[in-house]
Amino acid sequence: MKVTFLGATHEVTGSCTLIETQGHKFLVDCGMEQGRDVFENQSLPVSHTELDCVIITHAHIDHSGNLPLLSKEGFKGSVYATEATCSLANVMLRDSAHIQQFEAEWRNRKARRSGEEEYVPVYEMKDAEAIIRRLRPCKYGEIIRILENVCIRFADIGHLLGSACIEIWITENGVTKKMVFSGDVGNKNRPIIKNPQKITEADYVVIESTYGNRLHEPHIGNVRLLADMLEKAFKRGGNVVIPSFAVGRTQEILYYIRQIKNERLIPGYENCRVYIDSPLAGEASKIFMQADTGVFNKETSDLIKNGVNPFWFEGLTYTETSEESKAINFNPSPKVIISASGMCEAGRIRHHLKHNLWRPECMVLFVGYQAEGTLGRLLYEGAKHVKLFGEEIEIRAEMQYLPGISGHADKDGLIEWINGFTTKPQTVFVNHGDDEACTEFTETLRRLGYNAYAPFSGTSFDLESGKFVIITESVPVERIYGRDPRAKAIYVDLVAAAEELLELAKASKGGSNKDLAAFTSRIRELIRKQE
Repeated sequence: MKVTFLGATHEVTGSCTLIETQGHKFLVDCGMEQGRDVFENQSLPVSHTELDCVIITHAHIDHSGNLPLLSKEGFKGSVYATEATCSLANVMLRDSAHIQQFEAEWRNRKARRSGEEEYVPVYEMKDAEAIIRRLRPCKYGEIIRILENVCIRFADIGHLLGSACIEIWITENGVTKKMVFSGDVGNKNRPIIKNPQKITEADYVVIESTYGNRLHEPHIGNVRLLADMLEKAFKRGGNVVIPSFAVGRTQEILYYIRQIKNERLIPGYENCRVYIDSPLAGEASKIFMQADTGVFNKETSDLIKNGVNPFWFEGLTYTETSEESKAINFNPSPKVIISASGMCEAGRIRHHLKHNLWRPECMVLFVGYQAEGTLGRLLYEGAKHVKLFGEEIEIRAEMQYLPGISGHADKDGLIEWINGFTTKPQTVFVNHGDDEACTEFTETLRRLGYNAYAPFSGTSFDLESGKFVIITESVPVERIYGRDPRAKAIYVDLVAAAEELLELAKASKGGSNKDLAAFTSRIRELIRKQE
């Protein structure tokens, strides 16, 4: 019985782990990488046709997004997940396929004009539909036999509707070992869903570490804080643009805004318009309302039982067509625009950023984690200019972050969850965190007496003997900086100097034709030397 770690090793996205037992092979999660790739991930060491099944912790694309690729490459097994995860995956994987196809069409229009080779999408809608037919809904708390020697059980982990940690019992040669995958451990005391459920026994545990070296800011009243931020932008006559994950985070923001409106927390702006510009978010909200009320916390469950839709209020508009989306920015009234993707990497949010980033009266409000290398991370860290749809945009809008709304447990929350085991597991494997967070949380666990290890992609471990089969080292993806440790600082200085040059060029407006021509000539001469 061997486990091989493939994705989300010293990185936050692309979760994927292979387990092999008695000739059977199955995956726990099959996620897509998002943002900048830091370390090389090894490919699946077996054929996709050899996989018996896949188990999914939850529907977020970094845990499920490569399922259609499995189908495209010949996988014919079942995909086990909770009932709500199956419902969400149905719409999220279709949406992901649509994005893949749209991006391919856009790239190929450019490729045909320039004579370049055409871009092939990672997968298409038919692949998503094929894998959706293989989804097998499971109930929380139910033990399910997925192979003759493997049983699993899902427990609510409080991260997203339907999210789960997975208990896996594997028997070989009369020996049974239990392995628990935490999935993404949820933050406590959030709206809508329940707190993470603890597991008491395991031989081995795989735990995430997204916030393994950080503590969330204390809860200081997100409803009041959000109301203050909206009011601040509205009084300037600006819009509030919220890049948000369509599933989970958008529903939380709607939950808060409904309360803001009901309690009249923004006097004079009670009738403000709120646009959900994401067809996926609309579909997800329907799934939330159709879910068994038993999956929600008491407050949300009571609202629904009393006939209240927690995700709807007067002034809310869900847009579907691109024409409806474009019309939002032609409405001059201050408004809230909630759009995907949550890290600003794709989707309609980029259009709204293009129309609002340059306006100092507007606000971009981040409500979720921004992975390294994403547009959202660049904006959050204070970029002065970005290029969107081939156009250079100067950033004048105010950047804000709503604290305490993370869907992930922080360092203390992760420790609290793993301390729920009555006996320390034989080994704890730490994944799903950037290199710094993953490494630091591993050290934290060791100080607490756990035998903790943070594997890199390709590392294999034998569960029966309790020994490593293969130990891999980090293989960094080559960067623009190269291997010289000084190169990053030099590169940052170069970019800063280029920005100063741009500001100088803008300040030269109105100068004499002779001076402007000479300035232009010197810049172009410098460019030619670098070609």
